[in-house]
Amino acid sequence: MLSAQPVIGLIDRPGAFRDRLAGLLERFGYKAVAMDGLDALTRRVSLVVVHITALEGRQWDDLARRYPTLAVSDRTYDHVDIISAIDAGVEDYLIDPVINTSLFKRLIERALEDSERRQAAVRDRDRLEALNEQLQTHLTLLREDLYAGGQIQRKLLPVSPQRLNGLEASFWLAPSLYLSGDFLDYRALGAHYSLFTFIDVSGHGASSAFVTVLIKSLIQRVLAQWDGQHPEELLPAMLTSLNENLMETGVGKHAALFLGMIDRRSQTLFYSLGAQMPMPFIKEGNDVDVLSGDGPPIGLFPGVRFPVFERVLDAGFSLWLCSDGVFDCLQADTLDEKIEMLRLRVAESASIADLKGSLTLGDALPDDLTIMMLSGFHDD
Repeated sequence: MLSAQPVIGLIDRPGAFRDRLAGLLERFGYKAVAMDGLDALTRRVSLVVVHITALEGRQWDDLARRYPTLAVSDRTYDHVDIISAIDAGVEDYLIDPVINTSLFKRLIERALEDSERRQAAVRDRDRLEALNEQLQTHLTLLREDLYAGGQIQRKLLPVSPQRLNGLEASFWLAPSLYLSGDFLDYRALGAHYSLFTFIDVSGHGASSAFVTVLIKSLIQRVLAQWDGQHPEELLPAMLTSLNENLMETGVGKHAALFLGMIDRRSQTLFYSLGAQMPMPFIKEGNDVDVLSGDGPPIGLFPGVRFPVFERVLDAGFSLWLCSDGVFDCLQADTLDEKIEMLRLRVAESASIADLKGSLTLGDALPDDLTIMMLSGFHDD
């Protein structure tokens, strides 16, 4: 927006022509400041009107670089200064502005408007550069925070591989970003029980990762109150507690979850489900089956019940769990086809490395991907 009364510098030799130009500018509503040369110019000047004979050579370059400039004359000149003025970048050139008053006024208005637009563009550019610098700083800090969070999250994972109560447990976890919405844990509980959890929180990134830490903490809280008896009652109680606490947070997150406990004495697997997909595969001998059972996700529905299931295990069993990110690494058209393809890959694999090698993994995963395997029973 133009100021209330722009100041226009008028450079010309003293005389009748300069006086008439000054009168015109005042009549147009501008404040005219007449001067003999460039030295008298101040920062208050919005536009300079200069007679073509008042400057020479490089003076035009200096003037046009500092101020929007109109060159005028009282008659036609065949003079090298006209070329110098045009080459320097003056806004326009007008012959006899005293006669062509309407055109003179319009050229001044246009020059001032163009100058204001250029100044606004410079201000916008400077503001955007400052904002971009701030954004880059914030992104750097965010990356550092996410990297640190990822390192901490990985420290919360169990050792892989690990022996516990006759079982061998191992995993591979690849986050799509710095932090993962996938999480797992396995631990020995006393001399006979082994507990394992497999978590896939909706979404991925920081918010989902925080929920995995919350779930791990809540599981630990329930285990601290367990008396070591009746694992078939512990698992659904644990899922019920997780469901209630996750809903109370109001973070809008839910999770698929598989909780399992193996009793080494009876070689029995007790497990409860929270919408785990794909379902775990149980491999015994040459047979690979999908574990039966189902259950609702945690964090979506209040008051739901989580049933517990049992399965007696062969001595040389292996249990395979994958997060749903595995579906992005299987080349098939339907979900059923992908599940069957995954079952066949598990049947051909003796280790997580084998299964991982059979998947189509790109440079960047679209979703978190986790694989966990438990096998037994081994002599400790």
